[in-house]
Amino acid sequence: MRWCRKDIMTTVLHNARLIDGNGGEPVDDAVVVIDDGKITYAGPAGDAPATDGATKVDLGGDTVCPGFFDVHVHMSLPGTKGSPIMAAMVPPSYRYFQLIDRLKTTLEAGVTTVRDLMGVDVGVRDAVAHGLIEGPRLLVADKMLSQSGGHADFHIPSGLDGTGVIGGKLVDTVDEARLEARELAREGVDVIKVASSGGVSSPNDDPDFLGAREELVSALVEEGHNYGGRPVAAHAIGLPGITAAIKAGVRSVEHGYAITDELRKEMVERGQFLVPTLLETLKPDTATPQAVAKSEKWHKIAQDSIRKSVEAGIKIALGTDAGLVPDHGDNLQEMGLLVKFGGMTPLQAISAGTKVAAELCQVDDKLGTLEAGKLADVVVVKGDPSKDIEVVNDHANIALVLKEGVVKSNRGGYAF
Repeated sequence: MRWCRKDIMTTVLHNARLIDGNGGEPVDDAVVVIDDGKITYAGPAGDAPATDGATKVDLGGDTVCPGFFDVHVHMSLPGTKGSPIMAAMVPPSYRYFQLIDRLKTTLEAGVTTVRDLMGVDVGVRDAVAHGLIEGPRLLVADKMLSQSGGHADFHIPSGLDGTGVIGGKLVDTVDEARLEARELAREGVDVIKVASSGGVSSPNDDPDFLGAREELVSALVEEGHNYGGRPVAAHAIGLPGITAAIKAGVRSVEHGYAITDELRKEMVERGQFLVPTLLETLKPDTATPQAVAKSEKWHKIAQDSIRKSVEAGIKIALGTDAGLVPDHGDNLQEMGLLVKFGGMTPLQAISAGTKVAAELCQVDDKLGTLEAGKLADVVVVKGDPSKDIEVVNDHANIALVLKEGVVKSNRGGYAF
């Protein structure tokens, strides 16, 4: 391919509609210029620089978007294609091979960056970064922390303990939390994950339970800040856990279903992000028998809650919990749900999956929008998602995926 040649490093995507991720109206008859894996121009064709000798790719009026993010995935889990319990039935090496298809499917669906919030370690992240396997760029938490009996505790009545298998880690004192945060920092994780509330999928608690008290979460926030500026993401569904997470200063609240207006205001004041994971609310959570019973109640609360959070001005980032309930590759369906349940415009939903998600992940200097100086993570969509966001649900409409300028999928058959 042209991308491997040393004599031609410039590619021009033209005859395109541009959605740059910043939230503005699309630009018709746009051009995107890519040079050595970076964007050097994105805008109207009439203002484009001269590009003599470049490889020119006619997109036939299709829409160019930034590479999308999913900031809440679990690559180690199978979605509807298996049960999380099967992780205990195979050696760890087998589970690594299961990742290959999940990573590739996610990337080809238009998701070029993911934040994996439990179950995948820095080795998988680095294997993708070094080109050993194909996949989206990964930011990893490795483990999920909670108090005993909390969302990370998978002791079951038979006496078996699945906590470590799923990626859980129990910390019951502030000192234990500090030590674990330092060990995770030493490992090189990108984000620290804590369950400040109980959960739907966990067998021993309920979302209304406090899964990690405020002083414990605060200790994780402090240690993350002190050890490399690592942010903390808090699984928080019920009100006690949401309250603890927000007041402890986490960067993102994951789920946030039972949030109140008062806490919404506080999140806005603190500049915290909400990751509502609406896609997982479309189907029952079958990770445990208890989860099936809990799903209906909490999924309805989630769908009823998100519109108020959007209206309050909270920064909303796209995340799905892919692997737990949703299938890998279905990630972009979340944007339609942000429109349906959250009242967002399609352009706002696209920004949630691009610019805002990049800001949450602290990589907005390199990713999240199509503009000069950013890495050339580019997705070409057939149709106009600014008018019909549902077009991204069909993989056939994800016509081209570039990651740092390299073609990763070309369903549109564009000539390079």
